[in-house]
Amino acid sequence: MYVRVSGSGDECSLVKSEAAAAAVLEGDVRQDLTVEGFCPSSEPAWDRFVDSHPQGSPFHLTAWKKTIEESYGYRPFYLLARDAMGIQGVLPLFLVQNFAVGKALISSPFAVYGGILAHKDSVRRALYARLKELGREMGVDYIELRNAFPEQCVGEPNVSRYVTFTQTVPADETALLESLPKKTRNLVRKALKTPFTVRYGVRETGRLDQLHSRNMRRLGTPCFPRRYFERLLANFGEMADIREVWLEDKMMAVSVNLYYQGQMHTFHAAADTEFNALGPNTYMYFDHLRWAGQNGFPVFDFGRSKRGTGPFDFKRHWNTEMRELPYEMILIRRKELPNFSPANPKFDLAIRLWKKMPLGLTRWLGPRLIRLFP
Repeated sequence: MYVRVSGSGDECSLVKSEAAAAAVLEGDVRQDLTVEGFCPSSEPAWDRFVDSHPQGSPFHLTAWKKTIEESYGYRPFYLLARDAMGIQGVLPLFLVQNFAVGKALISSPFAVYGGILAHKDSVRRALYARLKELGREMGVDYIELRNAFPEQCVGEPNVSRYVTFTQTVPADETALLESLPKKTRNLVRKALKTPFTVRYGVRETGRLDQLHSRNMRRLGTPCFPRRYFERLLANFGEMADIREVWLEDKMMAVSVNLYYQGQMHTFHAAADTEFNALGPNTYMYFDHLRWAGQNGFPVFDFGRSKRGTGPFDFKRHWNTEMRELPYEMILIRRKELPNFSPANPKFDLAIRLWKKMPLGLTRWLGPRLIRLFP
Protein backbone atom coordinates (compact mmCIF):
# COMPACT_ATOMS: atom_id res chain seq x y z
CA MET A 1 0.00 0.00 0.00
CA TYR A 2 1.14 3.54 -0.74
CA VAL A 3 0.33 6.87 0.86
CA ARG A 4 0.32 10.19 -0.92
CA VAL A 5 1.63 13.22 0.95
CA SER A 6 0.87 16.78 -0.06
CA GLY A 7 3.32 18.60 -2.27
CA SER A 8 2.88 22.04 -3.75
CA GLY A 9 -0.16 23.03 -5.78
CA ASP A 10 -1.82 19.99 -7.36
CA GLU A 11 1.28 17.82 -7.02
CA CYS A 12 1.21 14.89 -4.61
CA SER A 13 4.11 12.48 -4.22
CA LEU A 14 3.91 8.79 -3.27
CA VAL A 15 5.62 7.27 -0.25
CA LYS A 16 5.35 3.78 1.18
CA SER A 17 3.40 3.58 4.45
CA GLU A 18 3.79 0.26 6.19
CA ALA A 19 1.78 1.39 9.20
CA ALA A 20 -1.21 2.41 7.11
CA ALA A 21 -0.93 -0.74 4.98
CA ALA A 22 -0.99 -2.93 8.05
CA ALA A 23 -4.12 -1.16 9.25
CA VAL A 24 -6.12 -1.94 6.13
CA LEU A 25 -7.16 -5.48 6.82
CA GLU A 26 -10.75 -6.56 6.89
CA GLY A 27 -11.12 -10.27 7.55
CA ASP A 28 -8.54 -11.97 5.33
CA VAL A 29 -8.92 -9.50 2.46
CA ARG A 30 -6.52 -6.60 2.03
CA GLN A 31 -8.40 -3.60 0.65
CA ASP A 32 -7.12 -1.67 -2.38
CA LEU A 33 -6.78 1.64 -0.54
CA THR A 34 -4.42 4.61 -0.61
CA VAL A 35 -4.16 7.33 2.01
CA GLU A 36 -3.35 10.60 0.27
CA GLY A 37 -2.61 14.18 1.08
CA PHE A 38 -5.28 16.64 -0.02
CA CYS A 39 -4.83 18.28 -3.43
CA PRO A 40 -6.97 21.20 -4.70
CA SER A 41 -8.41 18.93 -7.40
CA SER A 42 -9.83 16.72 -4.62
CA GLU A 43 -12.03 19.50 -3.23
CA PRO A 44 -15.37 18.65 -4.91
CA ALA A 45 -15.07 14.93 -4.13
CA TRP A 46 -14.02 15.70 -0.54
CA ASP A 47 -17.10 17.85 0.08
CA ARG A 48 -19.39 15.29 -1.56
CA PHE A 49 -18.05 12.63 0.79
CA VAL A 50 -18.60 14.86 3.85
CA ASP A 51 -22.14 15.58 2.64
CA SER A 52 -22.80 11.84 2.39
CA HIS A 53 -21.51 10.95 5.83
CA PRO A 54 -23.94 10.84 8.81
CA GLN A 55 -21.33 12.46 11.07
CA GLY A 56 -20.27 15.09 8.54
CA SER A 57 -20.12 18.63 9.93
CA PRO A 58 -19.44 22.12 8.58
CA PHE A 59 -15.96 21.84 10.10
CA HIS A 60 -15.11 18.91 7.82
CA LEU A 61 -15.92 20.88 4.67
CA THR A 62 -13.24 22.60 2.61
CA ALA A 63 -14.95 25.93 3.39
CA TRP A 64 -13.63 25.56 6.95
CA LYS A 65 -10.16 24.68 5.62
CA LYS A 66 -10.09 27.91 3.61
CA THR A 67 -11.40 29.94 6.55
CA ILE A 68 -8.68 28.73 8.92
CA GLU A 69 -5.90 29.11 6.33
CA GLU A 70 -6.98 32.63 5.40
CA SER A 71 -7.61 33.77 8.97
CA TYR A 72 -4.69 32.26 10.89
CA GLY A 73 -2.17 30.97 8.38
CA TYR A 74 -1.95 27.47 9.85
CA ARG A 75 -0.62 24.87 7.43
CA PRO A 76 -3.14 22.16 6.42
CA PHE A 77 -2.20 18.47 6.21
CA TYR A 78 -5.58 17.08 5.15
CA LEU A 79 -5.66 13.31 4.56
CA LEU A 80 -8.08 11.27 2.49
CA ALA A 81 -8.45 7.53 1.90
CA ARG A 82 -9.31 6.47 -1.64
CA ASP A 83 -9.90 3.21 -3.50
CA ALA A 84 -11.07 2.42 -7.02
CA MET A 85 -14.60 3.57 -6.10
CA GLY A 86 -13.46 7.00 -4.87
CA ILE A 87 -12.98 8.65 -1.47
CA GLN A 88 -13.75 6.36 1.46
CA GLY A 89 -12.59 8.51 4.35
CA VAL A 90 -11.31 11.99 5.23
CA LEU A 91 -9.39 13.67 8.05
CA PRO A 92 -9.13 17.49 8.27
CA LEU A 93 -5.83 18.38 9.92
CA PHE A 94 -3.71 21.46 10.61
CA LEU A 95 -0.21 21.94 11.93
CA VAL A 96 -0.11 24.48 14.77
CA GLN A 97 3.29 25.52 16.06
CA ASN A 98 4.06 28.26 18.59
CA PHE A 99 5.68 28.79 21.98
CA ALA A 100 2.38 28.35 23.85
CA VAL A 101 1.13 24.97 22.58
CA GLY A 102 4.37 23.65 21.12
CA LYS A 103 4.00 21.70 17.90
CA ALA A 104 0.72 19.90 17.29
CA LEU A 105 -1.51 18.42 14.61
CA ILE A 106 -5.12 19.41 15.35
CA SER A 107 -8.40 18.32 13.81
CA SER A 108 -9.56 21.02 13.71
CA PRO A 109 -8.38 24.39 15.11
CA PHE A 110 -11.15 26.57 16.59
CA ALA A 111 -13.73 23.97 15.56
CA VAL A 112 -15.96 22.15 18.03
CA TYR A 113 -16.06 19.02 15.86
CA GLY A 114 -13.39 17.30 13.77
CA GLY A 115 -11.69 13.93 13.52
CA ILE A 116 -11.95 11.10 11.00
CA LEU A 117 -14.99 10.47 8.81
CA ALA A 118 -15.08 6.98 7.27
CA HIS A 119 -17.78 4.45 6.45
CA LYS A 120 -15.63 1.42 7.29
CA ASP A 121 -13.56 0.53 10.32
CA SER A 122 -10.64 -0.52 8.11
CA VAL A 123 -10.57 2.90 6.44
CA ARG A 124 -10.74 4.65 9.80
CA ARG A 125 -7.83 2.58 11.06
CA ALA A 126 -5.79 3.33 7.93
CA LEU A 127 -6.24 7.08 8.36
CA TYR A 128 -5.47 6.82 12.08
CA ALA A 129 -2.29 4.85 11.40
CA ARG A 130 -1.11 7.38 8.81
CA LEU A 131 -1.93 10.21 11.22
CA LYS A 132 0.30 8.76 13.94
CA GLU A 133 3.00 8.06 11.39
CA LEU A 134 2.80 11.65 10.15
CA GLY A 135 3.01 12.95 13.70
CA ARG A 136 6.21 10.99 14.32
CA GLU A 137 7.71 12.09 10.99
CA MET A 138 7.02 15.74 11.79
CA GLY A 139 8.18 15.46 15.39
CA VAL A 140 5.00 16.95 16.88
CA ASP A 141 4.38 17.01 20.61
CA TYR A 142 0.84 15.68 20.31
CA ILE A 143 -2.13 15.15 18.02
CA GLU A 144 -5.65 16.30 18.91
CA LEU A 145 -8.81 14.79 17.40
CA ARG A 146 -12.00 16.69 18.23
CA ASN A 147 -14.36 13.80 17.59
CA ALA A 148 -18.08 14.50 17.76
CA PHE A 149 -19.20 10.85 18.04
CA PRO A 150 -17.77 7.63 19.51
CA GLU A 151 -18.06 6.03 16.05
CA GLN A 152 -15.22 8.27 14.87
CA CYS A 153 -12.78 6.99 17.47
CA VAL A 154 -10.00 4.50 16.84
CA GLY A 155 -7.95 5.06 19.97
CA GLU A 156 -9.33 5.78 23.44
CA PRO A 157 -10.96 9.19 24.11
CA ASN A 158 -9.00 10.81 26.94
CA VAL A 159 -10.31 14.40 27.11
CA SER A 160 -13.68 14.56 28.85
CA ARG A 161 -14.15 18.23 29.66
CA TYR A 162 -16.49 19.07 26.76
CA VAL A 163 -20.10 18.29 25.92
CA THR A 164 -22.41 19.47 23.16
CA PHE A 165 -26.13 20.19 23.20
CA THR A 166 -28.71 19.58 20.47
CA GLN A 167 -32.47 19.91 20.37
CA THR A 168 -35.07 18.44 18.04
CA VAL A 169 -37.28 21.37 17.09
CA PRO A 170 -41.00 21.11 16.24
CA ALA A 171 -42.32 23.23 13.40
CA ASP A 172 -45.15 24.61 15.56
CA GLU A 173 -44.17 27.57 17.75
CA THR A 174 -46.71 26.75 20.46
CA ALA A 175 -45.46 23.18 20.66
CA LEU A 176 -41.90 24.48 20.88
CA LEU A 177 -42.76 26.80 23.75
CA GLU A 178 -44.63 24.08 25.63
CA SER A 179 -41.70 21.68 25.23
CA LEU A 180 -39.39 23.93 27.22
CA PRO A 181 -38.84 23.48 30.97
CA LYS A 182 -41.11 25.72 33.02
CA LYS A 183 -38.41 28.17 34.14
CA THR A 184 -37.07 28.64 30.60
CA ARG A 185 -40.60 28.90 29.20
CA ASN A 186 -41.38 31.72 31.64
CA LEU A 187 -38.17 33.55 30.69
CA VAL A 188 -39.06 33.21 27.00
CA ARG A 189 -42.57 34.57 27.55
CA LYS A 190 -41.13 37.51 29.44
CA ALA A 191 -38.63 38.22 26.65
CA LEU A 192 -41.34 37.99 24.00
CA LYS A 193 -43.16 40.91 25.64
CA THR A 194 -40.27 43.23 24.74
CA PRO A 195 -40.57 44.58 21.16
CA PHE A 196 -37.30 43.13 19.90
CA THR A 197 -36.72 42.86 16.17
CA VAL A 198 -34.35 40.48 14.39
CA ARG A 199 -32.23 41.27 11.36
CA TYR A 200 -31.63 38.08 9.38
CA GLY A 201 -28.95 37.31 6.83
CA VAL A 202 -26.56 40.07 7.93
CA ARG A 203 -23.22 40.05 6.08
CA GLU A 204 -21.55 43.10 7.66
CA THR A 205 -19.25 42.05 10.52
CA GLY A 206 -18.48 45.33 12.30
CA ARG A 207 -21.26 45.28 14.91
CA LEU A 208 -20.69 41.56 15.56
CA ASP A 209 -16.98 42.21 16.07
CA GLN A 210 -17.61 45.03 18.56
CA LEU A 211 -20.14 43.22 20.75
CA HIS A 212 -18.42 39.83 20.57
CA SER A 213 -15.03 41.30 21.51
CA ARG A 214 -16.59 43.05 24.51
CA ASN A 215 -18.05 39.76 25.69
CA MET A 216 -14.76 37.95 25.20
CA ARG A 217 -12.96 40.60 27.28
CA ARG A 218 -15.60 40.19 30.02
CA LEU A 219 -14.91 36.43 30.04
CA GLY A 220 -11.15 37.00 30.13
CA THR A 221 -10.55 35.48 26.69
CA PRO A 222 -8.77 37.00 23.66
CA CYS A 223 -11.13 37.94 20.83
CA PHE A 224 -11.17 36.67 17.27
CA PRO A 225 -9.87 38.77 14.37
CA ARG A 226 -12.62 40.43 12.37
CA ARG A 227 -11.09 38.87 9.27
CA TYR A 228 -12.05 35.43 10.63
CA PHE A 229 -15.76 36.33 10.60
CA GLU A 230 -15.43 37.85 7.14
CA ARG A 231 -13.71 34.78 5.69
CA LEU A 232 -16.19 32.43 7.33
CA LEU A 233 -19.11 34.22 5.68
CA ALA A 234 -17.30 34.42 2.34
CA ASN A 235 -16.29 30.75 2.24
CA PHE A 236 -19.56 29.25 3.51
CA GLY A 237 -21.79 31.58 1.47
CA GLU A 238 -25.48 30.89 2.08
CA MET A 239 -24.56 28.21 4.61
CA ALA A 240 -23.61 30.94 7.13
CA ASP A 241 -25.05 34.20 8.35
CA ILE A 242 -25.14 36.76 11.14
CA ARG A 243 -28.34 37.55 13.01
CA GLU A 244 -28.82 40.65 15.12
CA VAL A 245 -31.42 41.34 17.82
CA TRP A 246 -32.37 45.01 18.10
CA LEU A 247 -34.47 47.13 20.42
CA GLU A 248 -35.22 50.43 18.72
CA ASP A 249 -31.77 51.75 17.65
CA LYS A 250 -29.68 49.50 19.91
CA MET A 251 -28.27 46.09 18.98
CA MET A 252 -28.78 43.83 22.00
CA ALA A 253 -27.51 40.43 20.83
CA VAL A 254 -25.82 38.83 17.84
CA SER A 255 -25.00 35.35 16.56
CA VAL A 256 -23.02 33.61 13.82
CA ASN A 257 -24.87 30.60 12.45
CA LEU A 258 -24.06 27.67 10.17
CA TYR A 259 -26.69 25.66 8.27
CA TYR A 260 -25.84 22.13 7.25
CA GLN A 261 -27.58 18.81 6.66
CA GLY A 262 -30.85 19.82 8.32
CA GLN A 263 -29.13 21.37 11.33
CA MET A 264 -28.78 24.97 12.42
CA HIS A 265 -25.59 25.59 14.43
CA THR A 266 -25.26 28.76 16.47
CA PHE A 267 -21.47 28.81 16.52
CA HIS A 268 -20.75 32.23 18.05
CA ALA A 269 -23.11 34.38 20.11
CA ALA A 270 -22.94 37.47 22.29
CA ALA A 271 -25.40 39.68 24.15
CA ASP A 272 -25.09 43.10 25.75
CA THR A 273 -25.02 42.33 29.48
CA GLU A 274 -26.24 45.85 30.28
CA PHE A 275 -29.69 44.73 29.12
CA ASN A 276 -29.78 41.22 30.65
CA ALA A 277 -33.00 42.04 32.51
CA LEU A 278 -34.83 42.33 29.17
CA GLY A 279 -33.66 38.88 28.05
CA PRO A 280 -32.24 39.62 24.57
CA ASN A 281 -30.17 36.41 24.65
CA THR A 282 -33.21 34.34 25.61
CA TYR A 283 -35.22 36.02 22.87
CA MET A 284 -32.49 35.37 20.30
CA TYR A 285 -32.22 31.66 21.04
CA PHE A 286 -35.98 31.16 21.04
CA ASP A 287 -36.23 33.02 17.73
CA HIS A 288 -33.48 30.81 16.32
CA LEU A 289 -35.32 27.69 17.47
CA ARG A 290 -38.69 28.66 16.03
CA TRP A 291 -37.09 29.80 12.76
CA ALA A 292 -35.19 26.51 12.47
CA GLY A 293 -38.34 24.44 13.05
CA GLN A 294 -40.30 26.43 10.49
CA ASN A 295 -37.60 26.46 7.80
CA GLY A 296 -36.48 22.87 7.38
CA PHE A 297 -33.85 22.60 10.12
CA PRO A 298 -35.39 20.16 12.62
CA VAL A 299 -32.20 19.89 14.69
CA PHE A 300 -30.72 22.88 16.47
CA ASP A 301 -27.11 22.63 17.65
CA PHE A 302 -26.34 24.85 20.64
CA GLY A 303 -22.68 23.92 20.37
CA ARG A 304 -19.91 22.90 22.72
CA SER A 305 -19.53 23.94 26.34
CA LYS A 306 -17.25 23.10 29.23
CA ARG A 307 -18.89 21.57 32.29
CA GLY A 308 -19.55 23.91 35.17
CA THR A 309 -19.69 27.10 33.10
CA GLY A 310 -22.46 29.63 32.54
CA PRO A 311 -23.04 28.56 28.90
CA PHE A 312 -23.27 24.93 30.05
CA ASP A 313 -26.05 25.80 32.51
CA PHE A 314 -27.82 28.00 29.95
CA LYS A 315 -27.90 25.33 27.24
CA ARG A 316 -29.03 22.44 29.40
CA HIS A 317 -32.24 24.29 30.32
CA TRP A 318 -33.63 24.33 26.76
CA ASN A 319 -34.93 20.75 26.60
CA THR A 320 -31.65 19.76 24.98
CA GLU A 321 -29.91 16.44 24.58
CA MET A 322 -26.41 16.55 26.05
CA ARG A 323 -23.73 14.45 24.38
CA GLU A 324 -20.20 13.81 25.56
CA LEU A 325 -17.54 14.84 23.05
CA PRO A 326 -14.98 12.00 22.86
CA TYR A 327 -11.91 14.10 22.13
CA GLU A 328 -8.61 12.28 21.86
CA MET A 329 -5.05 13.43 22.47
CA ILE A 330 -2.32 11.24 20.98
CA LEU A 331 0.99 11.89 22.71
CA ILE A 332 4.01 11.79 20.41
CA ARG A 333 6.83 13.69 22.14
CA ARG A 334 4.91 14.91 25.19
CA LYS A 335 4.67 12.67 28.23
CA GLU A 336 1.52 14.21 29.73
CA LEU A 337 -1.77 15.46 28.29
CA PRO A 338 -1.79 19.21 27.66
CA ASN A 339 -4.62 21.37 28.99
CA PHE A 340 -4.97 24.77 27.35
CA SER A 341 -8.56 25.28 28.52
CA PRO A 342 -9.32 28.62 30.24
CA ALA A 343 -10.63 26.48 33.11
CA ASN A 344 -7.05 25.43 33.85
CA PRO A 345 -6.07 27.18 37.14
CA LYS A 346 -2.69 28.19 35.72
CA PHE A 347 -4.50 30.74 33.51
CA ASP A 348 -6.38 32.38 36.41
CA LEU A 349 -4.04 35.37 36.78
CA ALA A 350 -3.91 36.02 33.03
CA ILE A 351 -7.72 35.90 32.83
CA ARG A 352 -8.12 38.34 35.73
CA LEU A 353 -5.65 40.76 34.16
CA TRP A 354 -7.31 40.51 30.74
CA LYS A 355 -10.68 41.46 32.21
CA LYS A 356 -9.16 44.69 33.58
CA MET A 357 -7.38 45.76 30.40
CA PRO A 358 -8.84 48.60 28.28
CA LEU A 359 -11.23 47.29 25.65
CA GLY A 360 -9.29 48.93 22.82
CA LEU A 361 -6.11 47.19 23.88
CA THR A 362 -7.80 43.77 24.10
CA ARG A 363 -9.31 44.28 20.66
CA TRP A 364 -5.88 45.02 19.23
CA LEU A 365 -3.99 42.35 21.13
CA GLY A 366 -6.68 39.64 21.22
CA PRO A 367 -6.45 38.48 17.58
CA ARG A 368 -2.68 38.17 17.95
CA LEU A 369 -3.01 36.03 21.07
CA ILE A 370 -5.97 33.81 20.22
CA ARG A 371 -4.15 32.18 17.33
CA LEU A 372 -1.76 30.75 19.96
CA PHE A 373 -4.59 28.69 21.51
CA PRO A 374 -6.68 27.16 18.72
